[in-house]
Amino acid sequence: MSAQSPVRWTDPEQQELEERVAAAELAWLSMDVDVQTLRVEIDNFALIHHQLLGPLYARLDELEALVAEAVAARTGDPEDLRRAAEARQRVEELPDLDALFDSVREKSGEGEDEAVPPPPAAPARVRPGKEAQRIYRELVRRAHPDLTTDGAEQQRRADFLVRVNEAYAYGDTAALESLAAEWSTAPEAAPAVDSPDRLGWLRRRLDWLTAKIAETATEQVRLERTPMGQLLALAPQDPDRLLEQLAEELLAKAAAQQAELERLLGDRAPGPGPVGDNGTDPTRPQESHTMFAQIPTTDAASVPADAALLDVREQDEWDAGHVDGALHIPIGEVIARIGELPDEKLYVLCRVGGRSAQVVQYLVQQGRDAVNVDGGMYAWEGAGRPMVSSSGQAAFVL
Repeated sequence: MSAQSPVRWTDPEQQELEERVAAAELAWLSMDVDVQTLRVEIDNFALIHHQLLGPLYARLDELEALVAEAVAARTGDPEDLRRAAEARQRVEELPDLDALFDSVREKSGEGEDEAVPPPPAAPARVRPGKEAQRIYRELVRRAHPDLTTDGAEQQRRADFLVRVNEAYAYGDTAALESLAAEWSTAPEAAPAVDSPDRLGWLRRRLDWLTAKIAETATEQVRLERTPMGQLLALAPQDPDRLLEQLAEELLAKAAAQQAELERLLGDRAPGPGPVGDNGTDPTRPQESHTMFAQIPTTDAASVPADAALLDVREQDEWDAGHVDGALHIPIGEVIARIGELPDEKLYVLCRVGGRSAQVVQYLVQQGRDAVNVDGGMYAWEGAGRPMVSSSGQAAFVL
């Protein structure tokens, strides 16, 4: 037989094990690359999902709690009170962004007059390319710690694979190529084909690969069943569009909750007479200022001339007539714009006191000093307090 002739196996068991090990190795490496890629994509998707949709989830939770509390305030039913308490417990406190930025500036040694840097942009999703996958697969095959029994060598390989995994997580093909070149001088741990130790090594290798395949498959199923994994599976090729759809759904839910909240606050207390018999517009929800008797309240005539006023009515109501110098934030925007409110004591106004009462209730729960102006702008007008309109014409309460 010439020197160029292929090696013939004289041991049929060894030949079969060589083939089985090669097949198992290929299956495991392919699965491992897929799982590592999936983990990277899920981690990136989860971060972007939190950054983009986190505020919407928080706003929706807050609205749901306010609706439940409004229902409980109207009915006094123990079951409604329990639901309101549970809804409030589910609300997560929003971070104090001002304090957060101040902390960052202090740590970085910036002066007070220096501009606060903008928050970092959301990271781009990473999907390692085919070349990165090929290099990663080869490095794992060659450098895995289980390919040696020497403790020091196992640690060296484990440390090296940490760097390999980090480069792969960022899809950095150049870094992987550099690592491959670095490892090219490393000794191979597998016995030579004609070594008497080869058969025992093949058996151990096959057992190890079988266990790794099962372990990797279990990890893949676990990742796919995580909340972020299930979301990503809905649109694996277009996660941006999926995030847009989720945002639209959350906004629709928030709008529905806002409408329900205003309906609860606008309904008149039960009593005789048709809606609109008091001369107001029957198409506009009516408020009842008796719904929140336990919150801080004052009459319009007692509001100090220099008081900080918050008007929570809608734009058309504000335009028709409002207090000059008051801060205007419609009720549906108060939660999102709470950072605009001054720290001083706030006197809150609406038309007759119902919407403002709900806002005061919310602000008090947040630790703010707020007072409801009983009777709202109708009472303000009745007390002869000054008003202006946005158009410059005679002001009136709409």
